[in-house]
Amino acid sequence: MNHRIHQALSVAAALLAFTVAACTDLTVEPKSTATDANVFSDPGSYKAFIARVYAGLAVSGQQGPAGNADIQGIDEGFSQYLRLFWEHEELPTDEAIIGWGDVGLPEMNSQQWAVSIGFVGAMYYRIYFQIGMANEFLRQTTDAKLDSRGNVGSALRADIKQYRAEARFLRALSYWHGIDMFGDIPLITEADLVGAVPQPSTRTNVYNFIVSELNAILPDLPPAGGNYGRASAAAAQMLLAHVYLNGGVYTGTAHYAEALTAAQAAIAGPYSLDPSYRHLTLADNNTSPEIIFPIIQDGVHTQTWGGVTFLVHASCGGSMAEATYGIVSCWWGLRLRPQAYDRYAAGDARAAVFYTSGQRDTIDRVGTFTDGIAAPKFQNVTSTGTPLASHNPTHVDTDFPMFRLGDAYLIYAEAFLPGGGGTQQQALDYVNALRVRAYGDSSGVITAPQLTLPFILDERSRELLWEGHRRTDLVRFGEFTGGSYLWAWKGGVQAGTATDSHLDRYPIPSNELIANPKLKQNPGY
Repeated sequence: MNHRIHQALSVAAALLAFTVAACTDLTVEPKSTATDANVFSDPGSYKAFIARVYAGLAVSGQQGPAGNADIQGIDEGFSQYLRLFWEHEELPTDEAIIGWGDVGLPEMNSQQWAVSIGFVGAMYYRIYFQIGMANEFLRQTTDAKLDSRGNVGSALRADIKQYRAEARFLRALSYWHGIDMFGDIPLITEADLVGAVPQPSTRTNVYNFIVSELNAILPDLPPAGGNYGRASAAAAQMLLAHVYLNGGVYTGTAHYAEALTAAQAAIAGPYSLDPSYRHLTLADNNTSPEIIFPIIQDGVHTQTWGGVTFLVHASCGGSMAEATYGIVSCWWGLRLRPQAYDRYAAGDARAAVFYTSGQRDTIDRVGTFTDGIAAPKFQNVTSTGTPLASHNPTHVDTDFPMFRLGDAYLIYAEAFLPGGGGTQQQALDYVNALRVRAYGDSSGVITAPQLTLPFILDERSRELLWEGHRRTDLVRFGEFTGGSYLWAWKGGVQAGTATDSHLDRYPIPSNELIANPKLKQNPGY
Protein backbone atom coordinates (compact mmCIF):
# COMPACT_ATOMS: atom_id res chain seq x y z
CA MET A 1 0.00 0.00 0.00
CA ASN A 2 1.36 3.37 -1.01
CA HIS A 3 -0.74 6.27 -2.29
CA ARG A 4 1.91 8.85 -3.13
CA ILE A 5 1.25 8.66 -6.86
CA HIS A 6 -2.44 9.34 -6.23
CA GLN A 7 -2.11 12.36 -3.94
CA ALA A 8 -2.87 14.82 -6.72
CA LEU A 9 -6.13 13.18 -7.80
CA SER A 10 -8.26 16.08 -6.59
CA VAL A 11 -7.32 17.92 -9.79
CA ALA A 12 -7.68 14.91 -12.03
CA ALA A 13 -11.44 15.04 -12.61
CA ALA A 14 -11.16 18.23 -14.64
CA LEU A 15 -8.14 16.86 -16.45
CA LEU A 16 -9.93 13.67 -17.36
CA ALA A 17 -12.99 15.53 -18.59
CA PHE A 18 -10.68 17.42 -20.90
CA THR A 19 -8.86 14.29 -21.96
CA VAL A 20 -11.31 11.60 -23.00
CA ALA A 21 -15.02 11.00 -23.05
CA ALA A 22 -16.56 8.05 -21.30
CA CYS A 23 -15.94 5.33 -23.81
CA THR A 24 -18.81 3.87 -25.76
CA ASP A 25 -16.78 3.66 -28.93
CA LEU A 26 -13.44 5.01 -30.08
CA THR A 27 -14.88 7.40 -32.62
CA VAL A 28 -16.72 9.61 -30.10
CA GLU A 29 -15.08 13.00 -29.77
CA PRO A 30 -14.62 14.18 -26.17
CA LYS A 31 -16.68 17.15 -25.00
CA SER A 32 -15.74 19.31 -22.04
CA THR A 33 -15.86 22.84 -20.72
CA ALA A 34 -12.23 22.48 -19.64
CA THR A 35 -9.48 23.67 -21.97
CA ASP A 36 -5.72 23.31 -21.90
CA ALA A 37 -5.49 27.03 -21.14
CA ASN A 38 -7.41 26.81 -17.86
CA VAL A 39 -6.44 23.30 -16.82
CA PHE A 40 -2.70 23.92 -17.09
CA SER A 41 -2.69 27.37 -15.52
CA ASP A 42 -1.66 25.47 -12.38
CA PRO A 43 1.79 23.88 -12.88
CA GLY A 44 0.76 21.13 -10.47
CA SER A 45 -1.74 19.93 -13.05
CA TYR A 46 0.98 18.02 -14.89
CA LYS A 47 1.63 15.83 -11.87
CA ALA A 48 -2.10 15.42 -11.33
CA PHE A 49 -2.58 14.39 -14.93
CA ILE A 50 0.09 11.68 -14.93
CA ALA A 51 -1.26 10.53 -11.55
CA ARG A 52 -4.66 10.05 -13.19
CA VAL A 53 -3.13 7.92 -15.94
CA TYR A 54 -1.64 5.65 -13.29
CA ALA A 55 -4.90 5.67 -11.37
CA GLY A 56 -6.70 4.41 -14.47
CA LEU A 57 -5.25 0.99 -13.65
CA ALA A 58 -6.55 1.12 -10.08
CA VAL A 59 -9.91 2.93 -9.95
CA SER A 60 -13.11 2.75 -11.96
CA GLY A 61 -14.06 6.41 -12.32
CA GLN A 62 -13.92 9.94 -11.00
CA GLN A 63 -15.55 9.20 -7.67
CA GLY A 64 -14.40 6.33 -5.49
CA PRO A 65 -15.55 3.70 -5.05
CA ALA A 66 -18.35 4.36 -7.58
CA GLY A 67 -20.70 7.01 -8.89
CA ASN A 68 -18.97 8.60 -11.88
CA ALA A 69 -17.68 5.78 -14.06
CA ASP A 70 -15.02 6.12 -16.75
CA ILE A 71 -16.81 3.78 -19.14
CA GLN A 72 -20.48 2.99 -19.62
CA GLY A 73 -22.60 -0.05 -20.45
CA ILE A 74 -21.43 -2.26 -17.59
CA ASP A 75 -21.64 -2.20 -13.80
CA GLU A 76 -18.92 0.18 -12.60
CA GLY A 77 -17.32 -2.35 -10.25
CA PHE A 78 -17.04 -4.83 -13.11
CA SER A 79 -15.51 -2.17 -15.37
CA GLN A 80 -12.30 -1.54 -13.39
CA TYR A 81 -9.10 -2.19 -15.40
CA LEU A 82 -7.31 -4.60 -13.07
CA ARG A 83 -10.45 -6.59 -12.37
CA LEU A 84 -11.20 -6.96 -16.08
CA PHE A 85 -7.59 -7.80 -16.89
CA TRP A 86 -7.47 -10.45 -14.17
CA GLU A 87 -10.74 -12.03 -15.25
CA HIS A 88 -9.61 -12.23 -18.89
CA GLU A 89 -6.29 -13.78 -17.89
CA GLU A 90 -7.49 -16.22 -15.22
CA LEU A 91 -11.15 -17.23 -15.51
CA PRO A 92 -10.92 -19.04 -18.90
CA THR A 93 -7.91 -21.07 -17.69
CA ASP A 94 -7.08 -24.01 -15.46
CA GLU A 95 -6.33 -21.75 -12.48
CA ALA A 96 -9.55 -20.02 -11.40
CA ILE A 97 -13.30 -20.28 -11.61
CA ILE A 98 -15.99 -17.95 -10.30
CA GLY A 99 -19.37 -19.07 -9.02
CA TRP A 100 -21.42 -16.01 -9.88
CA GLY A 101 -24.03 -16.05 -12.62
CA ASP A 102 -23.72 -12.42 -13.76
CA VAL A 103 -24.17 -12.13 -17.51
CA GLY A 104 -20.84 -12.96 -19.15
CA LEU A 105 -19.08 -14.63 -16.23
CA PRO A 106 -20.24 -18.20 -16.94
CA GLU A 107 -19.03 -17.74 -20.53
CA MET A 108 -15.65 -16.49 -19.26
CA ASN A 109 -15.37 -19.57 -17.05
CA SER A 110 -15.92 -21.96 -19.93
CA GLN A 111 -14.43 -20.30 -23.04
CA GLN A 112 -17.91 -19.91 -24.50
CA TRP A 113 -18.04 -16.17 -25.02
CA ALA A 114 -19.66 -14.56 -28.04
CA VAL A 115 -19.02 -11.27 -29.82
CA SER A 116 -21.63 -9.52 -27.71
CA ILE A 117 -20.20 -10.40 -24.28
CA GLY A 118 -20.04 -7.26 -22.15
CA PHE A 119 -16.91 -8.13 -20.21
CA VAL A 120 -14.80 -8.41 -23.35
CA GLY A 121 -16.11 -5.12 -24.71
CA ALA A 122 -15.39 -3.41 -21.39
CA MET A 123 -11.80 -4.67 -21.45
CA TYR A 124 -11.32 -3.32 -24.98
CA TYR A 125 -12.69 0.10 -24.04
CA ARG A 126 -10.75 0.22 -20.79
CA ILE A 127 -7.54 -0.40 -22.73
CA TYR A 128 -8.29 2.46 -25.11
CA PHE A 129 -9.39 4.71 -22.27
CA GLN A 130 -5.89 4.34 -20.83
CA ILE A 131 -4.31 4.89 -24.23
CA GLY A 132 -6.45 7.99 -24.74
CA MET A 133 -5.35 9.52 -21.44
CA ALA A 134 -1.68 8.84 -22.18
CA ASN A 135 -2.01 10.29 -25.67
CA GLU A 136 -3.60 13.48 -24.38
CA PHE A 137 -0.93 13.91 -21.73
CA LEU A 138 1.68 13.68 -24.50
CA ARG A 139 -0.22 16.17 -26.67
CA GLN A 140 -0.35 18.66 -23.82
CA THR A 141 3.30 18.41 -22.81
CA THR A 142 5.18 19.08 -26.03
CA ASP A 143 7.86 21.77 -25.93
CA ALA A 144 5.65 24.02 -28.03
CA LYS A 145 2.72 23.65 -25.61
CA LEU A 146 4.91 24.29 -22.59
CA ASP A 147 6.48 27.36 -24.23
CA SER A 148 3.07 28.78 -25.08
CA ARG A 149 1.91 28.64 -21.46
CA GLY A 150 4.92 30.47 -20.09
CA ASN A 151 4.59 29.03 -16.58
CA VAL A 152 6.87 25.99 -16.79
CA GLY A 153 10.33 26.45 -15.28
CA SER A 154 13.40 24.33 -15.91
CA ALA A 155 12.86 22.08 -12.88
CA LEU A 156 9.27 21.34 -13.87
CA ARG A 157 10.35 20.71 -17.47
CA ALA A 158 12.76 18.07 -16.22
CA ASP A 159 9.93 16.44 -14.26
CA ILE A 160 7.64 16.59 -17.28
CA LYS A 161 10.27 14.87 -19.42
CA GLN A 162 10.16 11.94 -17.01
CA TYR A 163 6.34 12.09 -16.82
CA ARG A 164 6.21 11.80 -20.60
CA ALA A 165 8.34 8.66 -20.48
CA GLU A 166 6.02 7.26 -17.82
CA ALA A 167 2.97 8.03 -19.95
CA ARG A 168 4.57 6.20 -22.87
CA PHE A 169 5.29 3.22 -20.62
CA LEU A 170 1.67 3.10 -19.46
CA ARG A 171 0.46 3.38 -23.04
CA ALA A 172 2.78 0.55 -24.08
CA LEU A 173 1.47 -1.57 -21.20
CA SER A 174 -2.11 -1.18 -22.41
CA TYR A 175 -1.11 -1.77 -26.03
CA TRP A 176 0.53 -5.01 -24.89
CA HIS A 177 -2.71 -6.06 -23.24
CA GLY A 178 -4.51 -5.05 -26.43
CA ILE A 179 -2.49 -7.13 -28.87
CA ASP A 180 -2.29 -10.03 -26.44
CA MET A 181 -6.05 -10.26 -26.02
CA PHE A 182 -7.40 -8.93 -29.32
CA GLY A 183 -4.68 -9.31 -31.96
CA ASP A 184 -5.04 -6.72 -34.72
CA ILE A 185 -6.11 -3.44 -33.11
CA PRO A 186 -5.93 0.25 -34.10
CA LEU A 187 -2.70 2.07 -33.30
CA ILE A 188 -3.60 5.54 -32.00
CA THR A 189 -0.93 7.97 -30.82
CA GLU A 190 -0.69 11.61 -29.80
CA ALA A 191 -0.12 12.42 -33.49
CA ASP A 192 -3.71 11.44 -34.30
CA LEU A 193 -6.46 14.03 -34.08
CA VAL A 194 -8.81 13.64 -31.13
CA GLY A 195 -12.06 12.12 -32.37
CA ALA A 196 -10.61 10.90 -35.67
CA VAL A 197 -11.80 7.49 -36.85
CA PRO A 198 -9.05 5.00 -35.86
CA GLN A 199 -7.28 3.34 -38.76
CA PRO A 200 -6.80 -0.43 -38.65
CA SER A 201 -3.35 -1.73 -37.85
CA THR A 202 -1.84 -5.18 -37.38
CA ARG A 203 -0.65 -7.06 -34.36
CA THR A 204 2.89 -6.97 -35.75
CA ASN A 205 2.82 -3.21 -36.29
CA VAL A 206 1.60 -2.56 -32.76
CA TYR A 207 4.17 -5.03 -31.41
CA ASN A 208 6.91 -3.10 -33.21
CA PHE A 209 5.55 0.16 -31.83
CA ILE A 210 5.60 -1.18 -28.26
CA VAL A 211 9.18 -2.41 -28.60
CA SER A 212 10.34 0.85 -30.17
CA GLU A 213 8.62 2.95 -27.51
CA LEU A 214 10.00 1.01 -24.58
CA ASN A 215 13.55 1.06 -25.88
CA ALA A 216 13.27 4.78 -26.63
CA ILE A 217 12.13 5.78 -23.15
CA LEU A 218 14.66 3.75 -21.15
CA PRO A 219 17.08 6.71 -20.73
CA ASP A 220 14.29 9.00 -19.49
CA LEU A 221 12.82 6.65 -16.88
CA PRO A 222 14.21 6.75 -13.34
CA PRO A 223 16.52 3.94 -12.28
CA ALA A 224 15.04 0.97 -10.50
CA GLY A 225 14.55 1.03 -6.77
CA GLY A 226 12.90 4.40 -6.16
CA ASN A 227 9.47 5.90 -6.74
CA TYR A 228 7.57 2.76 -5.76
CA GLY A 229 4.47 2.34 -7.87
CA ARG A 230 5.80 4.31 -10.81
CA ALA A 231 7.47 3.21 -14.02
CA SER A 232 11.21 2.66 -13.89
CA ALA A 233 13.79 1.37 -16.34
CA ALA A 234 13.41 -2.07 -14.73
CA ALA A 235 9.64 -1.96 -15.21
CA ALA A 236 10.16 -1.14 -18.90
CA GLN A 237 12.60 -4.05 -19.20
CA MET A 238 10.05 -6.38 -17.63
CA LEU A 239 7.40 -5.23 -20.07
CA LEU A 240 9.86 -5.72 -22.92
CA ALA A 241 10.68 -9.20 -21.63
CA HIS A 242 7.02 -10.20 -21.70
CA VAL A 243 6.41 -8.69 -25.13
CA TYR A 244 9.50 -10.39 -26.57
CA LEU A 245 8.68 -13.72 -24.89
CA ASN A 246 5.34 -13.76 -26.69
CA GLY A 247 6.78 -12.39 -29.92
CA GLY A 248 6.23 -15.67 -31.71
CA VAL A 249 2.49 -15.44 -31.00
CA TYR A 250 2.26 -11.79 -32.02
CA THR A 251 4.51 -11.74 -35.11
CA GLY A 252 5.22 -15.35 -36.09
CA THR A 253 8.92 -14.86 -35.26
CA ALA A 254 10.43 -15.90 -31.95
CA HIS A 255 12.36 -13.32 -29.92
CA TYR A 256 13.76 -15.45 -27.11
CA ALA A 257 17.20 -13.84 -27.12
CA GLU A 258 15.67 -10.39 -26.71
CA ALA A 259 13.38 -11.69 -23.94
CA LEU A 260 16.30 -13.14 -22.04
CA THR A 261 18.34 -9.94 -22.39
CA ALA A 262 15.46 -7.80 -21.12
CA ALA A 263 14.79 -10.15 -18.20
CA GLN A 264 18.46 -10.09 -17.27
CA ALA A 265 18.43 -6.29 -17.33
CA ALA A 266 15.52 -6.28 -14.87
CA ILE A 267 17.26 -8.87 -12.70
CA ALA A 268 20.37 -6.65 -12.59
CA GLY A 269 18.41 -3.97 -10.75
CA PRO A 270 18.41 -3.56 -6.98
CA TYR A 271 15.65 -6.13 -6.47
CA SER A 272 15.94 -9.36 -4.50
CA LEU A 273 13.63 -12.26 -3.79
CA ASP A 274 11.37 -11.57 -0.86
CA PRO A 275 12.27 -14.06 1.88
CA SER A 276 8.53 -14.53 2.40
CA TYR A 277 6.42 -15.61 -0.56
CA ARG A 278 3.31 -14.69 1.43
CA HIS A 279 4.47 -11.09 1.85
CA LEU A 280 4.10 -10.51 -1.91
CA THR A 281 0.29 -10.43 -1.67
CA LEU A 282 -0.34 -8.87 1.73
CA ALA A 283 -1.27 -5.33 2.74
CA ASP A 284 2.31 -4.31 3.49
CA ASN A 285 3.73 -5.64 0.23
CA ASN A 286 4.89 -2.14 -0.68
CA THR A 287 7.92 -2.97 1.51
CA SER A 288 8.78 -6.08 -0.51
CA PRO A 289 12.23 -6.00 -2.15
CA GLU A 290 10.89 -8.08 -5.06
CA ILE A 291 8.08 -6.05 -6.61
CA ILE A 292 9.21 -4.15 -9.71
CA PHE A 293 5.93 -2.61 -10.82
CA PRO A 294 2.69 -2.78 -8.81
CA ILE A 295 -0.78 -1.45 -9.29
CA ILE A 296 -1.20 0.49 -6.08
CA GLN A 297 -4.26 -0.09 -3.93
CA ASP A 298 -5.23 2.01 -0.93
CA GLY A 299 -8.38 1.40 1.08
CA VAL A 300 -8.74 5.07 1.93
CA HIS A 301 -7.46 6.92 -1.13
CA THR A 302 -8.15 4.60 -4.09
CA GLN A 303 -11.45 2.93 -3.33
CA THR A 304 -12.93 0.63 -5.93
CA TRP A 305 -15.12 -2.44 -6.20
CA GLY A 306 -12.56 -3.88 -8.59
CA GLY A 307 -8.83 -4.43 -8.26
CA VAL A 308 -7.47 -6.32 -5.29
CA THR A 309 -10.63 -5.47 -3.33
CA PHE A 310 -12.36 -7.87 -5.73
CA LEU A 311 -9.62 -10.51 -5.40
CA VAL A 312 -9.65 -10.49 -1.59
CA HIS A 313 -13.42 -10.48 -1.10
CA ALA A 314 -14.31 -12.85 -3.95
CA SER A 315 -11.78 -15.45 -2.76
CA CYS A 316 -13.50 -15.69 0.63
CA GLY A 317 -16.57 -17.80 1.46
CA GLY A 318 -17.71 -21.07 2.97
CA SER A 319 -16.51 -21.40 6.57
CA MET A 320 -13.75 -18.81 6.14
CA ALA A 321 -13.70 -16.04 8.77
CA GLU A 322 -13.73 -12.59 7.19
CA ALA A 323 -11.62 -10.98 9.91
CA THR A 324 -8.78 -13.41 9.21
CA TYR A 325 -8.36 -11.74 5.83
CA GLY A 326 -8.88 -8.17 7.04
CA ILE A 327 -12.30 -7.69 5.44
CA VAL A 328 -15.84 -7.17 6.60
CA SER A 329 -17.58 -9.64 4.27
CA CYS A 330 -16.94 -12.57 1.94
CA TRP A 331 -18.31 -12.58 -1.60
CA TRP A 332 -18.30 -16.38 -2.18
CA GLY A 333 -16.87 -16.34 -5.70
CA LEU A 334 -13.38 -17.48 -6.68
CA ARG A 335 -11.86 -20.93 -6.22
CA LEU A 336 -9.07 -23.02 -7.69
CA ARG A 337 -9.73 -25.46 -10.46
CA PRO A 338 -8.56 -28.98 -9.51
CA GLN A 339 -5.73 -28.93 -12.05
CA ALA A 340 -4.13 -25.90 -10.40
CA TYR A 341 -4.55 -27.31 -6.90
CA ASP A 342 -3.03 -30.66 -7.89
CA ARG A 343 0.03 -28.94 -9.36
CA TYR A 344 1.55 -28.32 -5.91
CA ALA A 345 3.58 -31.10 -4.32
CA ALA A 346 3.77 -31.85 -0.62
CA GLY A 347 6.08 -29.42 1.11
CA ASP A 348 5.48 -26.56 -1.32
CA ALA A 349 4.64 -23.69 1.03
CA ARG A 350 3.13 -21.66 -1.80
CA ALA A 351 0.05 -23.84 -1.28
CA ALA A 352 -0.07 -23.22 2.46
CA VAL A 353 -2.54 -20.37 2.06
CA PHE A 354 -5.16 -22.56 0.39
CA TYR A 355 -8.30 -23.10 2.46
CA THR A 356 -9.57 -26.69 2.42
CA SER A 357 -11.90 -26.99 5.43
CA GLY A 358 -15.36 -27.77 4.10
CA GLN A 359 -14.13 -27.36 0.50
CA ARG A 360 -14.11 -30.15 -2.10
CA ASP A 361 -11.23 -30.37 -4.54
CA THR A 362 -13.62 -31.19 -7.37
CA ILE A 363 -16.10 -28.79 -8.95
CA ASP A 364 -19.36 -30.52 -9.75
CA ARG A 365 -21.38 -27.30 -9.47
CA VAL A 366 -19.74 -24.08 -10.61
CA GLY A 367 -22.15 -21.94 -8.56
CA THR A 368 -21.38 -23.71 -5.27
CA PHE A 369 -18.51 -22.04 -3.42
CA THR A 370 -17.56 -25.17 -1.50
CA ASP A 371 -16.93 -26.98 -4.79
CA GLY A 372 -13.27 -26.17 -5.35
CA ILE A 373 -10.42 -25.29 -3.00
CA ALA A 374 -10.41 -21.68 -1.83
CA ALA A 375 -7.24 -19.69 -2.51
CA PRO A 376 -7.09 -16.51 -0.40
CA LYS A 377 -3.66 -15.60 -1.75
CA PHE A 378 -4.46 -11.87 -1.62
CA GLN A 379 -5.34 -10.65 1.87
CA ASN A 380 -6.01 -7.29 3.51
CA VAL A 381 -3.68 -7.98 6.45
CA THR A 382 0.04 -7.38 6.86
CA SER A 383 2.87 -9.83 7.45
CA THR A 384 1.99 -9.75 11.17
CA GLY A 385 -1.49 -11.08 10.41
CA THR A 386 -3.15 -7.81 11.40
CA PRO A 387 -4.48 -4.99 9.22
CA LEU A 388 -2.71 -1.69 8.73
CA ALA A 389 -3.53 0.91 11.37
CA SER A 390 -5.46 2.97 8.81
CA HIS A 391 -7.01 0.04 7.01
CA ASN A 392 -10.47 -0.08 5.51
CA PRO A 393 -12.19 -3.47 5.96
CA THR A 394 -14.04 -3.03 2.67
CA HIS A 395 -11.51 -1.50 0.28
CA VAL A 396 -8.11 -3.09 0.59
CA ASP A 397 -4.52 -1.89 0.96
CA THR A 398 -2.82 -4.76 -0.90
CA ASP A 399 -0.98 -3.78 -4.07
CA PHE A 400 -1.12 -5.98 -7.15
CA PRO A 401 2.37 -7.22 -8.19
CA MET A 402 2.13 -6.88 -11.96
CA PHE A 403 5.88 -7.38 -12.46
CA ARG A 404 8.24 -8.92 -9.93
CA LEU A 405 11.67 -10.51 -9.79
CA GLY A 406 10.45 -14.11 -9.54
CA ASP A 407 8.72 -13.64 -12.89
CA ALA A 408 11.97 -12.34 -14.42
CA TYR A 409 13.79 -15.45 -13.20
CA LEU A 410 11.26 -17.69 -14.94
CA ILE A 411 11.36 -15.65 -18.15
CA TYR A 412 15.14 -16.08 -18.26
CA ALA A 413 14.82 -19.85 -17.83
CA GLU A 414 12.07 -20.18 -20.43
CA ALA A 415 13.91 -18.05 -22.98
CA PHE A 416 17.13 -20.02 -22.44
CA LEU A 417 15.61 -23.41 -23.26
CA PRO A 418 14.74 -22.81 -26.95
CA GLY A 419 18.10 -21.17 -27.60
CA GLY A 420 17.69 -17.61 -26.35
CA GLY A 421 21.20 -17.47 -24.91
CA GLY A 422 22.33 -17.40 -21.32
CA THR A 423 23.54 -20.52 -19.54
CA GLN A 424 21.86 -23.63 -18.27
CA GLN A 425 23.42 -23.19 -14.86
CA GLN A 426 22.09 -19.65 -14.52
CA ALA A 427 18.61 -20.71 -15.60
CA LEU A 428 18.73 -23.60 -13.12
CA ASP A 429 19.95 -21.31 -10.34
CA TYR A 430 17.11 -18.87 -10.93
CA VAL A 431 14.45 -21.58 -10.88
CA ASN A 432 15.93 -23.26 -7.83
CA ALA A 433 16.07 -19.98 -5.93
CA LEU A 434 12.27 -19.90 -6.23
CA ARG A 435 12.03 -23.57 -5.28
CA VAL A 436 14.19 -23.12 -2.17
CA ARG A 437 11.97 -20.25 -1.05
CA ALA A 438 8.87 -22.34 -1.73
CA TYR A 439 10.05 -25.41 0.19
CA GLY A 440 12.15 -23.68 2.85
CA ASP A 441 15.14 -25.89 2.02
CA SER A 442 16.74 -27.74 -0.88
CA SER A 443 14.16 -30.54 -0.96
CA GLY A 444 12.38 -28.95 -3.92
CA VAL A 445 15.37 -28.17 -6.13
CA ILE A 446 15.48 -29.65 -9.62
CA THR A 447 18.31 -30.94 -11.77
CA ALA A 448 19.29 -29.94 -15.29
CA PRO A 449 17.35 -32.77 -17.01
CA GLN A 450 14.19 -31.63 -15.20
CA LEU A 451 14.48 -28.09 -16.54
CA THR A 452 12.14 -28.39 -19.52
CA LEU A 453 9.54 -26.15 -21.10
CA PRO A 454 6.60 -28.17 -19.68
CA PHE A 455 8.17 -27.81 -16.24
CA ILE A 456 8.51 -24.05 -16.72
CA LEU A 457 4.84 -23.75 -17.70
CA ASP A 458 3.83 -25.61 -14.54
CA GLU A 459 6.27 -23.66 -12.37
CA ARG A 460 4.92 -20.36 -13.69
CA SER A 461 1.49 -21.48 -12.54
CA ARG A 462 2.76 -22.44 -9.10
CA GLU A 463 4.85 -19.32 -8.57
CA LEU A 464 2.60 -16.75 -10.28
CA LEU A 465 -0.80 -18.22 -9.44
CA TRP A 466 -3.62 -15.67 -9.85
CA GLU A 467 -1.17 -12.89 -10.79
CA GLY A 468 -2.66 -12.43 -14.26
CA HIS A 469 -0.32 -14.47 -16.48
CA ARG A 470 -2.01 -17.82 -17.08
CA ARG A 471 -4.02 -17.27 -20.28
CA THR A 472 -1.06 -15.63 -22.01
CA ASP A 473 1.22 -18.47 -20.88
CA LEU A 474 -1.15 -21.18 -22.10
CA VAL A 475 -1.60 -19.47 -25.48
CA ARG A 476 2.17 -19.19 -25.88
CA PHE A 477 2.54 -22.93 -25.18
CA GLY A 478 -0.36 -23.85 -27.49
CA GLU A 479 -2.47 -25.28 -24.65
CA PHE A 480 -5.16 -22.67 -24.06
CA THR A 481 -7.55 -24.00 -26.69
CA GLY A 482 -7.76 -27.34 -28.49
CA GLY A 483 -8.02 -30.73 -26.84
CA SER A 484 -4.43 -31.61 -25.92
CA TYR A 485 -4.91 -30.25 -22.41
CA LEU A 486 -8.31 -30.32 -20.73
CA TRP A 487 -9.38 -28.98 -17.36
CA ALA A 488 -12.59 -28.76 -15.36
CA TRP A 489 -15.34 -26.88 -17.21
CA LYS A 490 -13.21 -26.00 -20.22
CA GLY A 491 -15.74 -25.78 -23.05
CA GLY A 492 -18.64 -25.92 -20.58
CA VAL A 493 -18.23 -29.61 -19.72
CA GLN A 494 -17.36 -30.74 -16.20
CA ALA A 495 -14.53 -32.98 -17.39
CA GLY A 496 -13.43 -30.45 -20.00
CA THR A 497 -13.65 -30.62 -23.77
CA ALA A 498 -11.75 -29.26 -26.75
CA THR A 499 -12.31 -25.64 -27.76
CA ASP A 500 -11.61 -23.90 -31.04
CA SER A 501 -8.34 -22.05 -31.61
CA HIS A 502 -10.11 -18.82 -32.60
CA LEU A 503 -10.69 -18.32 -28.87
CA ASP A 504 -6.98 -17.59 -28.45
CA ARG A 505 -8.08 -14.03 -29.29
CA TYR A 506 -11.08 -12.24 -27.89
CA PRO A 507 -13.58 -10.68 -30.34
CA ILE A 508 -13.49 -7.03 -31.32
CA PRO A 509 -16.64 -5.43 -29.78
CA SER A 510 -19.59 -5.22 -32.14
CA ASN A 511 -20.04 -1.51 -31.42
CA GLU A 512 -16.56 -0.84 -32.74
CA LEU A 513 -17.22 -2.71 -35.97
CA ILE A 514 -20.46 -0.79 -36.49
CA ALA A 515 -18.89 2.58 -35.73
CA ASN A 516 -15.77 1.89 -37.79
CA PRO A 517 -16.38 -0.37 -40.82
CA LYS A 518 -12.65 -0.33 -41.58
CA LEU A 519 -12.05 -2.65 -38.64
CA LYS A 520 -12.25 -6.41 -39.15
CA GLN A 521 -13.53 -8.99 -36.72
CA ASN A 522 -11.12 -11.67 -35.58
CA PRO A 523 -11.50 -14.95 -37.50
CA GLY A 524 -14.00 -17.43 -36.08
CA TYR A 525 -16.43 -14.88 -34.62
